[in-house]
Amino acid sequence: MASDLQPTSVRRSMIARALRAVNGRPHLMGIINVTPDSFHEASRVDTQQAIHAAITMWDQGATWVDIGGESTRPGADPISLETELSRVIPVIQGLRDMNQNGLISIDTRHAEVAIAAIQAGADLVNDVSGLRDLNLKAFIIEHQIPVCVMHMLGEPNTMQSNPTYLDCQAEVKHFLISLRAELISQGMSEEIICIDPGIGFGKTQHHNIELLQMTKSDWGEDIPVLWGVSRKSIVGHLTGQPQSQHRLFGTLGLAAAAVHQGIDLLRVHDVQAHRELLDALMPIVGSNATE
Repeated sequence: MASDLQPTSVRRSMIARALRAVNGRPHLMGIINVTPDSFHEASRVDTQQAIHAAITMWDQGATWVDIGGESTRPGADPISLETELSRVIPVIQGLRDMNQNGLISIDTRHAEVAIAAIQAGADLVNDVSGLRDLNLKAFIIEHQIPVCVMHMLGEPNTMQSNPTYLDCQAEVKHFLISLRAELISQGMSEEIICIDPGIGFGKTQHHNIELLQMTKSDWGEDIPVLWGVSRKSIVGHLTGQPQSQHRLFGTLGLAAAAVHQGIDLLRVHDVQAHRELLDALMPIVGSNATE
């Protein structure tokens, strides 16, 4: 029997469609950081700024807005649950008061925050830790909550301290595919599970590039895949731009590569720039992007 938190069949179908590229065109997920210390300074906002920014992103063409209250940049220290809740819940409630249909994801590693966010109106849990919080995993399964699970080696404050793999592509894929299979075996619908290789989360530049070389067919044609590369250090290393505010052009280059790789969702700071890139690109490459 469905719970009050479980999405209706109509809403779940809507969410499932929003996790898969349409004729090769990835969906855009706008980043809303209700934090004072996210790596990209221009993305840091307070509650009212966050609500305005999210509405603007939807208007610009974002399918999703992703609300986060804890910075998980390399070297970031954890914050209290009370602080995280006080940052994200008013934003989600404010957005739901203004827009009942827009899709919202909650960027959190913690069950308490995820539960409160879903109760406030969020549609999907975006967990950078890959459901290490067993209470969060149980909640997701019990209530059939759409989820994006990411691979992260270590913790945010230590993950970039000499990350080591024998085979990065194989190990990240094994973790994500195994976790997805576990969720499905416990009753989750496969159509509402998305995976994210975790670019920059416990990876060197070489590891990041290896993961971005993987196509949709490498992951599995029926598995929604998200890339979160917007303005990250991988872009800075590739373009020689040490500051995040100068990494838009390189980020757009990786977005174009994502179309070629068949990626389903792009998590981005700059929605309009990405929408215009896709508007220009898709009539040329269309649904043949991954062929």
